[in-house]
Amino acid sequence: MTTAIGFFALMFIGVPIAIVLGLTTLIYVLTTGNLTILQSMPSKLFNGLQNFGLVAIPMFILLGEFMNQGGITNRLLEFAKVIFGHFRGGLAYVNVVANMFLATIIGSSTAQTAVMSKTVVPVMEKEGYSRDFSSALTASASVVAPLIPPSMPFIIYGVTAGVSIGSLFLAGILPGIIFGLGFGLYIYTIAKKRNFPRSDRSSWSQVLKGTVYVLPALSIPVLIMVGITTGIFTATESAAVAVLVAFLVGGFVYKELKWKHLPGILVRTIITTSTVTFLLAMSDIFGWVLNFNQIPQLITDAFLAVADNQFVFLLLVNLLLLLIGTVLEGVPALILLTPILLPIAVHYGVDPIHLGVIMVINLTLGLISPPVGSILFVTSAVANVSVERLTRSLIPFLIISCLILIIITYIPWTTLGLQKLLGP
Repeated sequence: MTTAIGFFALMFIGVPIAIVLGLTTLIYVLTTGNLTILQSMPSKLFNGLQNFGLVAIPMFILLGEFMNQGGITNRLLEFAKVIFGHFRGGLAYVNVVANMFLATIIGSSTAQTAVMSKTVVPVMEKEGYSRDFSSALTASASVVAPLIPPSMPFIIYGVTAGVSIGSLFLAGILPGIIFGLGFGLYIYTIAKKRNFPRSDRSSWSQVLKGTVYVLPALSIPVLIMVGITTGIFTATESAAVAVLVAFLVGGFVYKELKWKHLPGILVRTIITTSTVTFLLAMSDIFGWVLNFNQIPQLITDAFLAVADNQFVFLLLVNLLLLLIGTVLEGVPALILLTPILLPIAVHYGVDPIHLGVIMVINLTLGLISPPVGSILFVTSAVANVSVERLTRSLIPFLIISCLILIIITYIPWTTLGLQKLLGP
């Protein structure tokens, strides 16, 4: 009981989640007098990070830094505008497509929302869209960030659950596309009614020029997807190759990535990687304590007592994760909940890959859900729109997202189909 009180008290006062996990573990050891656990903690901390799959984390972080600094991100945004800008509501489509492009670079909903809120929302408002709608669309479209590879949450889930990260990357592609199509369909249905603006159609020469200009930038996400889907690269290997290509494209093709940028890029990569790995280490010993007290088994028994079939189990999982996602970031939540939910899911016949996609979608939707979803506050601050107005504009997007979530939850082919089509 003391341990649980300590955990929630530390969370309530805003202590970083990694510190919360470490301190809670220490509280348990001191209050139970089980000091022998302390002797095993150093090796447990180290062994928790002894996983080759974790090498993908700094590689993909470095990839995002190279692509942003090298001007690759801006060129992908401009390309989306050339292709989709002439439709009614063209910039709204561009917003969605640009989020899908950026998902292949950033892989974080919060970071992607900050980038898009700063760059696209002012442009949309200038073109005649309301700031509320533009901000809500930007926040909602960021849900594709952890679905379309590369994806930090999928790497964490893969390592925690012991499943193929490459298979998870494949499983996220179709759901990411479905979300993009769902938002695009909504824009299409309201564009005429709200009299959304449209820009002049680009000439064929402009389209051709834009395509040629963006090909080096497009080669990077294409390289990642093709490498993983064909089995040429593992997820970690594809990250390393993509980093090299991004460095060459940004430095020698677009010539925006300079040698003077490298120290800052490497420092930011090291800081972000250190934060994630420290969290992983702390969560490993925290999970160890939970298992020692058979907490996962108690939760499993509670689920089995309430849910007597797969349909009810998945419904309860969705409700639980949506709720947790509003108060806890996706990566810590994945680390804490995967060891608990995975055995139950397997008991009900749910594929671990399918469960991983469901968990990531739920936790991401939690970030854009009121009252405390962190993406709400990021968008509100960067786009300069009140949380209340943003929440009202988000409601249609949340409804669409929940409908898509239901489809993905109860139609496993939406996550496993691509892998089955491509074979082992």
